[in-house]
This record gives sequence, structure tokens and C-alpha cells, in this order.
Amino acid sequence: MQNKNLAAIDLDLLPVLEALLRRHNVTHAAQEVGLSQPAVSRALSRLRDLFDDPLLIRSGGGLTLTPRAERLAPQVASALEGVRGLFREDRFDPAQEKRTMRLVASDVHTLLLLPALTARLAREAPGIDVQVSAYGPETITLMQQGRLDLAFALETTPLPVGTETLPLGYDRLALVMRRGHPLADRPVTPEDYERFPHAAIRIFGDGQSELDAALAARGLSRRIALSTPYFTAALAAVSHSDLLTTVSEALAQRLAETFGLVCVPSPVAPEPMRLVLVWDRLRGRDPALIWFRECLKDVAAAVYSVS
Repeated sequence: MQNKNLAAIDLDLLPVLEALLRRHNVTHAAQEVGLSQPAVSRALSRLRDLFDDPLLIRSGGGLTLTPRAERLAPQVASALEGVRGLFREDRFDPAQEKRTMRLVASDVHTLLLLPALTARLAREAPGIDVQVSAYGPETITLMQQGRLDLAFALETTPLPVGTETLPLGYDRLALVMRRGHPLADRPVTPEDYERFPHAAIRIFGDGQSELDAALAARGLSRRIALSTPYFTAALAAVSHSDLLTTVSEALAQRLAETFGLVCVPSPVAPEPMRLVLVWDRLRGRDPALIWFRECLKDVAAAVYSVS
């Protein structure tokens, strides 16, 4: 049966052939595949023509496989199992999975979430590694190409069609200063943003941030004395100067004791910010990524508020 056109072959014959080669009996094969005995007999006739071989011959009181049929039996069983596997839902076992999850995150997320995440992976999925990359202009493109798996973002971040999100919780902006700062012992006003220089976090370059836009709407502006893509670097600088910085409240509270900081709600942008996890829709049904997303959601629930 060389160079047969697959489109011309009735693939419905495959389960009949597999049952015949395994049961050596037309009646039993018919019962197994849910066909009548005459229908299976006709299928056997077509299979004999297709393979140019008797396949099963009468011997004593039953049927015996020809040498060709004996060679075909394991191949047919394997091929049929492969076809069935195409329609079988993937089973995911985190304990057996071996792969790398590629995550885009800032140092806020790595500091707040990775310790608990890596501890959980060590317990439940020791073969899963995590590779963290910084945000960049190609983040969404790389995700669409399958070269990145997940990214953190704010719910207000513009996202292209074809992405999906999972809410992780709410954070707020906090105005942060060192202990003993002139503003540390009194209520802070929006106008105080103009009185002292700031350390600003610029992840995507030097464009105007939402905070600067909120200040501008009030007719205010701030002097940026230090610009850095790293939140922890800004906090470290603030701890040794009169600089102010506005960062995640969850991060500021976590590091306040370490750096000797005072953090108060931002008087300019007090509204809660919803953090989401982002991925490309084409990979949304990957069982491993579904499990990993739920892990991140569980870890985030211990860090961020629900409203």
C-alpha cells in the first residue's frame, strides 16, 4: 500500500481494523466498535483490498492473522491511540512538569510575590523554573510570539486585542519619605509635591506618568531629581535624603522598616489601583499556565487587598 492518497482512504476503517487484529473474530469486533456483523465483514473486505492482503484467514474454528496483519497490529494500535490523543484533554501534573515560566515583572512584583511563589513551586512543582524579564517596548510582541508567558499590569494599562487578564488585587500609591523628613509629622497636601525634589520610577522611558498628569490637572508639577526604573533604588535614595517618591503602598509598607521610611497615602492619586496578570489569548488554555496563574493569584491574595 505504497503512495496511497490519504484523502482517498476511509479512516473509519481504522478502529474496525484494530478491533479485528486484536479480537481475531468478526462478531466480537463488531460488538466492540458498535457495528453489525455484516458491516464489519464488508469493512474487512475493503481492508483486504486496501492492503492487498487477506489479513485474517480461517484456521480451524477461528481466524488467524497473516504475517502482514501481525506486523500491522502494533502499528495500527499505536496510530489509533495517537489519533485518540488528539482529542483527549491534556492532563497536567505540576509535580511532573518540567518547563520554564517566562514572566515580565518589575522589582515591586519580584520582591512582594516571588518569595512565596518560589516556596510553593518547591513544594508542588519542583520542575518548574521561573525566568523574570524587565518590561520593554517589545513585551506584548514577545508575548504574542510565545516567547513570554505572563506579565503584570495595571487594569488601566492599554492592552491590544488578543490579550486576556486575571485580577490579582488592589494597591494604592503612597508618598514615601525618610524618617525625620520635614513632611513626616504633618498632613501632606498636593502642593507639597512642589516643595521637595522627587525620585521617579520610569519603567518605559521619560514620558509623563499618570501621577504627573494628575499634578498637572491641579496646576502643579514636581522636580525629578532622580529617575530610575527600579522602585527599590528609589526607596534607598529617599532613605538618605529629603527626596520624596510615590510608589506602591504594599511595597512601601513592606520596606518601611528596612529603609527607615514613612509612607502616607498620596494626596494626588488616592484611588485604588487594580493589578492584573496579562497573557496572550492563544495560550490561555495551556494547563500549565492555568495552574501557574492560579498560583500567582493565591500568592497575590496575601499581599494585595480585594477592594
